[in-house]
Amino acid sequence: MEDLREKYEVVIGLEVHADGCEFGNEQNTEISAITLGMPGVLPVLNKAVVDMGILTGLALNCEIAHKCKFDRKQYFYPDLPKGYQISQYDEPICGKGHININGKTIGITRAHLEEDAGKLVHVGSDGIAGSNYSLVDLNRAGTPLLEIVSEPDMRSPQEAREYMEELRNIVRYVGVCDGNLEEGSMRCDANISIMPKGSKEFGTRAEIKNVNSFKALERALEYEIYRQIEIVEEGGEVVQETRLWDDNAGVTRSMRGKEDAHDYRYFPEPDLMPLEISQEWIDRIKASMPELPEQKRQRYMGLGLSEYDASVIVAQYELAMFFDKVLELGANPKMAVNFMMGEIAAYLKEQKLSINDSKLTPENLVELISLIEKATISNNIGKQIIADMLANGEKASDIVEKKGLSQISDEGAIKEIVQKVIDANPSQVEAYRGGKDKLFGFFVGQVMKETKGRANPQSVNKLLKDMLG
Repeated sequence: MEDLREKYEVVIGLEVHADGCEFGNEQNTEISAITLGMPGVLPVLNKAVVDMGILTGLALNCEIAHKCKFDRKQYFYPDLPKGYQISQYDEPICGKGHININGKTIGITRAHLEEDAGKLVHVGSDGIAGSNYSLVDLNRAGTPLLEIVSEPDMRSPQEAREYMEELRNIVRYVGVCDGNLEEGSMRCDANISIMPKGSKEFGTRAEIKNVNSFKALERALEYEIYRQIEIVEEGGEVVQETRLWDDNAGVTRSMRGKEDAHDYRYFPEPDLMPLEISQEWIDRIKASMPELPEQKRQRYMGLGLSEYDASVIVAQYELAMFFDKVLELGANPKMAVNFMMGEIAAYLKEQKLSINDSKLTPENLVELISLIEKATISNNIGKQIIADMLANGEKASDIVEKKGLSQISDEGAIKEIVQKVIDANPSQVEAYRGGKDKLFGFFVGQVMKETKGRANPQSVNKLLKDMLG
């Protein structure tokens, strides 16, 4: 199958919904007559949502429409009690845009405002296929969301994942969505087709739903590539349809025939007037734009961070906010990032916590770095006590005082310990003086062991070289 894949080019486009709805409330407790569209009620446009739509569009380099309108989309599903959805069809708030992924430009077709539907909860052996019955939770119904539609510019599942990750970064940084795929506040439908290499015509696309993680997105697209190749190689034709991703089985399953725009019978929403957006309105929103992920990455790299470290920090919004506070307090960027990418990251991964869930504060990390820079403690001691700071919120200076961890910098005291180590290891001394230079690390380790890691490393190295030489 890998050989067959070389014959085909993959074409992927994503439709991403960014929702600001709060997750975790009891089912069907966040509803009202208005959001359910009960008889006699009228929809109301939320100005703050329009602000967020403009802000997100600007962050995606989109053209912001000076005039847009809302439309009714006939959408008769169990989780949409009105039987239609208020959306935007031919005049969306955001037009053409783009974002850059690893030097490649991925086009944005449009981003439009619409109301969300509810959520179906399938009860059965695997939650989708073969479920015994379904329940409906209408907490999300009627709440606003922004649908971001990409151009079919992605050519691999990995590229689609990278696009999705950057899109999540952007909506988090502009504050319109927490980007949590698992909870459903950000949802992705993937459109994918294949075509023979060298062809200029896209193949028939399938839409994949129920993709709720970056890993699932990659897996679903990989499966669908091979499914479509197999159909074509056997002389069949790929059918345009909507398919569900079954994460447990690792397969996509047919859900329904894919609708086209005419199937939804769009017409202008009679209860909402067309919206006029002045240039002054756009300029006001633009002036409030926070630092975007790519700008933040470049700033971090300008401080001496590697591209990898900068990307990892920026990808975790809370971590980036923490790091910015550490920088604001005057910490050495390289020392701070070494702790954050090393001991802090390891602790958070092991405890399954975010930086905000730990007890570590930016102020305490800055103090720890300061103690190391002043040679009050060694870097190794700093690495030993950071776990206590993360777990208990203790100040580094308090831990050092309580445990007697201050660095030994007195050369006379260190010299006595170095002499003790030399006297205790005559055979290693003889071998070292005979040319086995690698034994130097052994002597450093023995001195550090004697001092419980408290000896000043520079002094230890200097005295050992003098006394062994």
